[in-house]
Amino acid sequence: MTRAIFIITAFITFSFTVQSQSLQLEDIMKGDTFIGEQPFSGRWSLDSKKVYFEWNPNNELGANTYFWEKGMEKAKLVSYPEAAFSKLDFKSKPNSDTVYYIDKGALYSYSIQTKKTKKLLQQSSSISNLQLGKDAGVLFFTQNENVLKFDTKEGTLVQITNFKSGKEKDKEGEKDSFLISQQKELFQFIRDQEAKKNWDKAKADKNKSDFPRPYYYGKESFEGLKIDPKGNYATFRVVTAAETKSEIMENVITKDGYNQSVNTKKKVSVSNLTKSKFGIYSVAQDSVYYVNFSTLSHIQDKPVYYNEYENLKNKEKEDKLVFVQAPTFSEDGVYAISEIRSLDNKDRWIVQLNLEKGTFKEIDYQHDEAWIGGPGIPSYSYGSGTLDFLGDNETIYFQSEATGYSHLYSYNLRTNKKNQLTKGNWEVRDLTLSKDKRTFYLTTNTTHPGNRGFYKLPVSGGELQPILIKDGAHEVTLSPDESTLLVRYSFKNKPWEFYTAANKKEVNLTQITHSTSKEFNSYSWRTPEVITFKAEDGTNVNARLYKPEAAKSNKAAILFVHGAGYLQNAHNYWSTYHREFMFHNLLTDLGYTVLDIDYRGSDGYGRDFRTGIYRFMGGKDLTDQIDGKKYLVENLGINPEKVGMYGGSYGGFITLMAMLTTPNEFKSGAALRSVTDWAHYNHGYTGNILNFPETDPNAFRKSSPIYFADNLQGNLLMLHGMVDNNVEYKDVVRLSQRFIELGKKNWSLSSFPVEAHGFKETYSWVDEYSRILNLFNDTLLEK
Repeated sequence: MTRAIFIITAFITFSFTVQSQSLQLEDIMKGDTFIGEQPFSGRWSLDSKKVYFEWNPNNELGANTYFWEKGMEKAKLVSYPEAAFSKLDFKSKPNSDTVYYIDKGALYSYSIQTKKTKKLLQQSSSISNLQLGKDAGVLFFTQNENVLKFDTKEGTLVQITNFKSGKEKDKEGEKDSFLISQQKELFQFIRDQEAKKNWDKAKADKNKSDFPRPYYYGKESFEGLKIDPKGNYATFRVVTAAETKSEIMENVITKDGYNQSVNTKKKVSVSNLTKSKFGIYSVAQDSVYYVNFSTLSHIQDKPVYYNEYENLKNKEKEDKLVFVQAPTFSEDGVYAISEIRSLDNKDRWIVQLNLEKGTFKEIDYQHDEAWIGGPGIPSYSYGSGTLDFLGDNETIYFQSEATGYSHLYSYNLRTNKKNQLTKGNWEVRDLTLSKDKRTFYLTTNTTHPGNRGFYKLPVSGGELQPILIKDGAHEVTLSPDESTLLVRYSFKNKPWEFYTAANKKEVNLTQITHSTSKEFNSYSWRTPEVITFKAEDGTNVNARLYKPEAAKSNKAAILFVHGAGYLQNAHNYWSTYHREFMFHNLLTDLGYTVLDIDYRGSDGYGRDFRTGIYRFMGGKDLTDQIDGKKYLVENLGINPEKVGMYGGSYGGFITLMAMLTTPNEFKSGAALRSVTDWAHYNHGYTGNILNFPETDPNAFRKSSPIYFADNLQGNLLMLHGMVDNNVEYKDVVRLSQRFIELGKKNWSLSSFPVEAHGFKETYSWVDEYSRILNLFNDTLLEK
């Protein structure tokens, strides 16, 4: 089939009526407006009596805050002051009636028992970064890039640090001009004045104020300022920003009719690796010093991929650039620990800091030749993961993928004993430490990679104690008194709702929201089966399978490829791809078989699965799609000549790689908002997986569809928002130019002038998916 190239689409309305049950594209593409907007951001009142959440049950312009408490038939709308109060970040000591918080730059206290609020401090300069001191009633906060100490009992406010931007003038180093020198040489009066001035200064220095003297950090960025609980040391970072160019995007549909140029992102490059210093300010010494981390283990190790390049193989060893997180302190202020990442994100250190001496002791080292990541371990060098203290103030806990799955560990700083607390081929997805610091509450995928169950675990380790383990996902928020659970739960074909339950084993959930619309409930939504098939290398791969009734099957199949790379969609709970879920039901009604694969690089399956795309995107993640097609052909009788593929973002990229590097496998493909050349994508995501274009060009070349444009044989539809500030519109324009130069005809481009990476307007969704459906109907079905 030959399609003409077109650049700007007309917005059309297109509906499909299914033979036995009716699903209309213009309805399902409304998304949550059709489904019913689900509640989110659940939280408890400080007295554990109310739950609050954001919700939009009446299809208003946005969500409002609702509350529910025991005895109510349904949730009610909350007034603005109470809604705003419920969202604040409260700080308190264990078992204390008084909490502290910052609101609109001012400091407040609040009594849980009397429900009385007191404004403690408000000045023209706002305050932020509230911390509790070791002693009751002592608070620290940041104002104008400095730490202040507020003693609520004494009513005293003291500035502890005195950091300033810019550079201090060095008058001692200045050379006198000829005229100044001449005046001193000729006149006793001038020499007497100079002597008196120096005498006054020396006397003043003996009686100087104890106000901290200024420390200038120059033109660099000053960040991460934090004080220890005793108020003796403040830590900070000074960062030298990288001088790199940003992409510029054109916005052509504007209010005043004039184009707007918008800066978007920085491309992946070694030039984005910023230098930073970790500093300490000693209050007692009124001095600043910096920590030297050059003795970290493996800090000069070169990546293995360097051996493939002659210019890197024999490169002289040097310290890796690292980023040091602000410390985590024990409540008594005795210990300080910090997480450090190499900026190529292949190394992670956990260290104990000696703030007095400006030294450190290495506690734990983790290395991944691909990149550090996993649940509780952010995939970016600047992110911080699970790292805190237990109740004894000398034992820390953290997560690590040392075994291949993200598990929980403890380490005693006094005895140097490390203990693995959880084990198995599953992951700790989230955790909360109980108020008495004796129990962990864990969210895991122990029963199935696609489930999120809720468990208790003693801090010393042992057997998991199940609380909520039904198939699906449980997002749990403990009440402050830990007696009750607020649970956001969903299943494969049932959207998210809020429930409450007692905090005990095998408890029943009480539903407190009902969000789905009559229109959504009127259709019998399929429960897609989660299947497992073997990839060509023997790895188990999970997928969602949508099967039509045998009598309606057209023997054609469509593979959907989810986006984001590190994301999971073949799971047992409600998908973020809810429009696609409904579209797959529509396709199944029309006789198509749909397979939605958690390909290599997807979330939920451990380290090796996560990093399976290292240095080759479009490698195992694509062969997993081909193996999925093989499963359909061998087990469900699908015609291998009638298989198509579609997906957005990373899914669009895989669709392009499928059509251009395996051109005989798929009859047609629809690539939405797809990356066409990874050298033009952002730094953090791409640098993890492909390293950098300057150091690993081979990885970028074999992973970028634009290099394989001459292989196009099947029918390709590309769709892209013109104001996409994530995968920019110019990505698809560059590939279009390649197709034009190569004389390719069987492709088309649909452009959406007002849409960014995530489409918002229903008419755009309808236009987009009507074109996708037309593509598959025209190319996969017999005429």
